[in-house]
Amino acid sequence: MRARAEHEERLIEPHEPHEPQDDTVRTALTLRRPRPPHPRAAVLLLHGGQETSERAARPWQLAALRLDPVARAVAAALPHPDVLVGRVRYRLRGWNGERADPVLDTLRALDTLAELAGPVPTVLVGHSMGGRAALRAAGHPLVRGLVALAPWWPPGEPVTQTAGRHVIALHGARDRVTSATETAACVRRASAGAASAGMAFLADTDHAMLHRATFWHRTTGALVAHLLAPTTTPEPLPEECYGGGDFPVL
Repeated sequence: MRARAEHEERLIEPHEPHEPQDDTVRTALTLRRPRPPHPRAAVLLLHGGQETSERAARPWQLAALRLDPVARAVAAALPHPDVLVGRVRYRLRGWNGERADPVLDTLRALDTLAELAGPVPTVLVGHSMGGRAALRAAGHPLVRGLVALAPWWPPGEPVTQTAGRHVIALHGARDRVTSATETAACVRRASAGAASAGMAFLADTDHAMLHRATFWHRTTGALVAHLLAPTTTPEPLPEECYGGGDFPVL
């Protein structure tokens, strides 16, 4: 992640900051309500952060708020009502080098999900640093696939853990925070062992997903729905996104 990414996520303090009153608040997992009594699948969202930071992650920070409309779009597009939708709750804002703190939090969240719901197939949706954490956690037994939005996938990022999983990335063509070229290279490497690996460049939009926001949100929701129910929900991306050549610009 480029140096300016250090400043990308700014803390937003409401007048009366508070923690959400959820019974999972002290764990790595928070779940959207209402929760289905007998879940058959799950979706976990992972927000962005900073390359290095020991500051605590909070739900009112911009990185977390940025995924609010994505979460709503995913919930609206679910193929059936028996899907748990939740978020990974990071302890810290930073990736923090070899510690890879968000990966530890993601694996803890997946373990908690397994305890709560059993071995439900799960799709990870990650933005920026969250996309990197999702990729690293793809080898967890619950994970069926991941949707990465403007992910931070530096050269040499491991991909062997994606074997048998679905890997899909969307990246703004004008992104100056994370590299769309590096994302494309990672998708190509993952394609050797993944169940499927695809990518699309999005024209006229950048890292924050503010330009063409509706397209980002709806496409993400449609991709999640297709990964959860591939026989009953259509594939939202063109076939060229999964080919071995150049990825298309949408």
